[in-house]
Amino acid sequence: MDPAADLRTLEARLRAHVETLARAPRVPGTEEHARSRAYALGQLQRAGFAVSEEPFHQDVTSANLLTEPQPADPGLPLLVIGAHYDSVPGTPGADDNASGVAALLELARLARPVLEGAGPFHSRLQLAVYDLEEYGMVGSDVHARALERAGVGLRGMVSLEMLGFTAPQQRLPPHLVGLYPAVGNFIGVSGNERSRELVEAVAGAMKTVPGLPVEWITLPGNGEALPEVRLSDHSSFWDRGQPALMLTDTSFFRNPHYHQPTDTPETLDYPFLARVTLGVAAAVGRLLRP
Repeated sequence: MDPAADLRTLEARLRAHVETLARAPRVPGTEEHARSRAYALGQLQRAGFAVSEEPFHQDVTSANLLTEPQPADPGLPLLVIGAHYDSVPGTPGADDNASGVAALLELARLARPVLEGAGPFHSRLQLAVYDLEEYGMVGSDVHARALERAGVGLRGMVSLEMLGFTAPQQRLPPHLVGLYPAVGNFIGVSGNERSRELVEAVAGAMKTVPGLPVEWITLPGNGEALPEVRLSDHSSFWDRGQPALMLTDTSFFRNPHYHQPTDTPETLDYPFLARVTLGVAAAVGRLLRP
């Protein structure tokens, strides 16, 4: 096998997902929003997952997509990998968050050999396509509450939030200047202290991907000291005392197209997104079968 050719194939697949998802704003209640959910559903099913819709009502009828956990052993803790498919009005949302959904859809395909391999397994995998992240992390809150009510043990939750943009310069919060790179070519792993073990496992696995710079941070409490790190679906799990983290290209600290009409597919760095996706797959493999 030619690793370079495999990487180019993955880049092409990711680009196709982003271009399909980011044709227009995915605002809840619109035809584009429903079309994107149907697209994600079909791709997950094609990858061999049974998928259920988790509907809820928040001004409009919305729904998460949840795969049936694999392997089917309820005694194993659950590893949730999630990405939101909605966008704010006025933006096609290529980076925010078609890039995260694209990585999740390819993860579904890449994880198949791990799930079909011999055990023992230490966790079971559930993929989640969340709705209404942009409107208060509603979809992930619904999911986190349901898992809590059911008493499901959680190995951890990983939120895929804006994964595809690189830039020559990286802005940072003032108190982090000098601690992290000034070049925006790394993927960030953000967790709280309760999630340190999960952060270290995910960051360590992602660092095995050649050519992928990885930086990580853990914060006290539920991230209140740096509110920007709460701005994705992992915070729904933090607020319930569950281990969770966010993978991100650092959003508006790097990407000037954030929530703008210019957040379009051609602005993304697909070789970078492909390496991030491989890193997520490596992390999932490590967490499922260490």
